[in-house]
Amino acid sequence: MNALPPRSANIILVDDHPLVRDGLRLRLEGVPGLVVAGEAGNAEEALALAERLSPDLALMDVGMTGMNGIALAGVFHERFPAVRVLMLSMHDNIEYVMQAVRAGASGYVLKDSPATEIVHAIAAVLGNRTYFSAGIASRMIRASALQTPAERLTPRESEILDALAEGLSSKQIAERYGLSVRTVETHRLNVKRKLEIEGQAELIKFAVERRRR
Repeated sequence: MNALPPRSANIILVDDHPLVRDGLRLRLEGVPGLVVAGEAGNAEEALALAERLSPDLALMDVGMTGMNGIALAGVFHERFPAVRVLMLSMHDNIEYVMQAVRAGASGYVLKDSPATEIVHAIAAVLGNRTYFSAGIASRMIRASALQTPAERLTPRESEILDALAEGLSSKQIAERYGLSVRTVETHRLNVKRKLEIEGQAELIKFAVERRRR
């Protein structure tokens, strides 16, 4: 199993079924290195929690009433890009999974997975990796092979890449989109990770070449 971070990681549970949240809390509270810092039953509560607690990870249901988990993952990625999102679902529909990844989620685990797999997924995502339940992973690999690197970016990441191609600094990008400089820098790091790019010069080169296509 992947090791959890050396410091305790704060997690919020986002699911509109209290019994599901209770079960998740019971599964996770005894795991060293994990702290269930809060729970939310809908998107509004989840966003307020993230604003107040700055958690490391949100364990988020896909099929919530109101704003669903995939849409909420997109809002989290835009407003709180440092918060990792791990989706939980009863559905192994590959289109749901792809939508979640495009929204900014770092993993997708089925709700009927054993507790050990959920903890394994949390450890992977907290370690800046991705994780998908075994039945989903092979289909994800095939689907991802058909994508260009740029197609793996979220809409906000694409906007920031376009702005970099224009020669804008992180401060100027933040002003354009009403974000903090720290948020922009986190988005830039996420873009480099997805594109497997190391340095800033290489990132800007990619952005400029992409814009010319």
